[in-house]
Amino acid sequence: SDIDGLYDADPRSNPDAAHLPLVEALTPEVMAMAGAANATASVGTGGMRTKLEAARIARSAGCATVIASGLTDRPLAAVLDGARATLIPAPDGPMAAWKSWIAGSVDPAGRLVIDDGALAALRAGKSLLPSGIQRVEGRFDRGDSVRIVTPDGVQAGVGLAAFPAEEMTLIMGRQTGEIEGLVGYRGPQVAIHRDDLVLEGGA
Repeated sequence: SDIDGLYDADPRSNPDAAHLPLVEALTPEVMAMAGAANATASVGTGGMRTKLEAARIARSAGCATVIASGLTDRPLAAVLDGARATLIPAPDGPMAAWKSWIAGSVDPAGRLVIDDGALAALRAGKSLLPSGIQRVEGRFDRGDSVRIVTPDGVQAGVGLAAFPAEEMTLIMGRQTGEIEGLVGYRGPQVAIHRDDLVLEGGA
């Protein structure tokens, strides 16, 4: 980059901009910083947001990223010697890497509109049950990524569908005990398992 990492405002125009030496999660708030305050950090292959998108992909592969100035000689050696930079660490453990991959490197194929009760359950760490789904949108297969959306259209998260769109439509709004009779076979008891689901903000 042509600046020494990520800031919470544009350091070229705001002397009070704070440097962020560590970014533990690529939340929407962090991505918004890159899209505005740091958008012109453009040495190399694009602006700061492009660099954070690359960091998201790196995290999905279990790798850390360092954003540092490329205007100095031997920038990697400079970072090792203590030069200012921003570290985006790799996720901790295989489950964190799996969820990072779901969140950052998969293009969702459809949408599930859920009710408020389902959203509260997801935020409490539960799986998404068919009873909490109000509407199924798009065409997707079992295992495809889908967006999870609130009734007012706000994206709540993303996850891997346990059923294809046609079967998800059959079971939406129904109880878990009804799934087998509706789809004709004994399959998953949830629409999206909590291990295959990532909420906005990294939950």
